[in-house]
Amino acid sequence: MHTAGQSRTPRFRRWLGGLGAALAGATLATLLVSASAAAEETTPTPTPTPTGDFTTTFTVGGIIRSDDTPLEGVEVLVEGDDFEETGTTAEDGRWAVVVPGRGEYTATLQVDTLPEGVAPRDPDNVTRQVTIGTTNTVNVLFPTGEGSTQRTTFADTLLTRLVYGLNFGLLLALAAIGISLIFGTTGVNNFAHGEMLTFGAIFFYLFTTAFGWNLVVSILATLLLSAAFGWVQDAGLFKPLRRRGVGLVQVLVVTIGLSIVVRYLFLYFFGGGTENLNTGLTDTVALGPVTITAASLVSMGVSIVMLVLVGLFLTRTRIGKATRAVSDNASLAAASGINVDRVIRVVWVMAATLTGLSGILYGLYRGVTWDMGFAILLLLFAAVTLGGLGSAFGALVGALIIGLFTELSTVVIPPDLRFAVALVVLILVLLFRPQGVLGRKERIG
Repeated sequence: MHTAGQSRTPRFRRWLGGLGAALAGATLATLLVSASAAAEETTPTPTPTPTGDFTTTFTVGGIIRSDDTPLEGVEVLVEGDDFEETGTTAEDGRWAVVVPGRGEYTATLQVDTLPEGVAPRDPDNVTRQVTIGTTNTVNVLFPTGEGSTQRTTFADTLLTRLVYGLNFGLLLALAAIGISLIFGTTGVNNFAHGEMLTFGAIFFYLFTTAFGWNLVVSILATLLLSAAFGWVQDAGLFKPLRRRGVGLVQVLVVTIGLSIVVRYLFLYFFGGGTENLNTGLTDTVALGPVTITAASLVSMGVSIVMLVLVGLFLTRTRIGKATRAVSDNASLAAASGINVDRVIRVVWVMAATLTGLSGILYGLYRGVTWDMGFAILLLLFAAVTLGGLGSAFGALVGALIIGLFTELSTVVIPPDLRFAVALVVLILVLLFRPQGVLGRKERIG
């Protein structure tokens, strides 16, 4: 019997050969070594993964936290027809159970295994109905919080969600600015942008957890590969389309197709499960009533530094000013002697790098999955639209608004609905200010 990680190794090699022309020799060599190291499975699975690829492996799992603090040793009972298995959370709070196949299952939180002082938010609803149908992996949510032994005031809860919302908004901003810069200079809404986020997260996982590289080296290598990925997209696909005068609608369709192809390549070679990043930043820090992980603090710090650097780049450097000029009026910028193609190339590389960094931070925040970028793509577009299309600073403001409302809404509504609240906020703002928070009104007619 061999593990799921071992079954992926031949597919990684085939992927290596298929993508050779696209990502260049150096990138491919890194992928081959990293993919081979990815053979060790890190997601805790109480039962062995059956022989086969991702199309024949079915998993029920999830993550159990208390105010974003992972809970270790908590048990979840998964039952079905003639099947019963218990999953136990690991140090990062994740649990998983491999089930026999498609069908109906129930997942029950074993309340007596929760740590002292922690209880389900809804004690009468600790069983979830799970259907394995169109997807091979289903994640189950069991919201928990401090129990009766620790009283938490509404103000403490509000402050905690505010900090978490700021963290989420900052990492969204890194990716949203990339979307805004590409749209501002080319007019293209890139629906493959989410895959650039996933690209960064997957390679960072391979370098750190699978290959065991130093954290700083892994970050630098991931950002270099992300930059190369952006360069390849513009040089190999979008610049030729611009030269041929292909319309924006056709280019939009191309980005959708590119998104689908790259996303399912990730699924085929990376697998459908959730992987954990091994960075050593698992300690928690208490800031008054707020308990936050060291990884989240580092994520917030890195996001703030990078956003400041982007602002300085756009306002103080020559190429940054040229980027703003192209965004305002590409034809006038070209007539003024600005090399528009060069500016667009720089924008693609910078956008891919920022989005790859956002993927690293989001992987620390939620774990790494094959569709993680696609899952938050709508939020990224919402942030860009809310802040004002084509405005990098507007994307930052929009992302912070989305992040804050997403987390603050969980104070009064179930966490499953928090993304819907962010989109409702987008609709309400656009009803009263169609150009967005920092967008400019455009004359029609």
